[in-house]
Amino acid sequence: MARTNRRLAAIGIDFALCAIIYYAFFFGSDWASLAIFAGEQIVLVTLLGGGVGHLLLGLRVVRLDGRWAGWWRPTVRTLLLCLLIPAAIWDRDQRGLHDVFAGTVLIRR
Repeated sequence: MARTNRRLAAIGIDFALCAIIYYAFFFGSDWASLAIFAGEQIVLVTLLGGGVGHLLLGLRVVRLDGRWAGWWRPTVRTLLLCLLIPAAIWDRDQRGLHDVFAGTVLIRR
């Protein structure tokens, strides 16, 4: 399982990338930055197993049995991640509630 520091660095990379896109193309739009982040997470986690930050740091989002997460798990995971509260609450395995509810886990590749 991925450690906390690596997880935080990965989401920081994703936030920074989304902020660059936001400031370059959508500055002033109230919800654009969140929509960019959600779109990036849903598409890349579904297709590649992780967002840009995950992939750069050698992390991958998978189901609990280690298989591909599918399309609905990344969608649920991302929508809960956008609420931020589930991501800030962890279980004893250091999985955020967004991962618990989506049935996913963030692992090192």
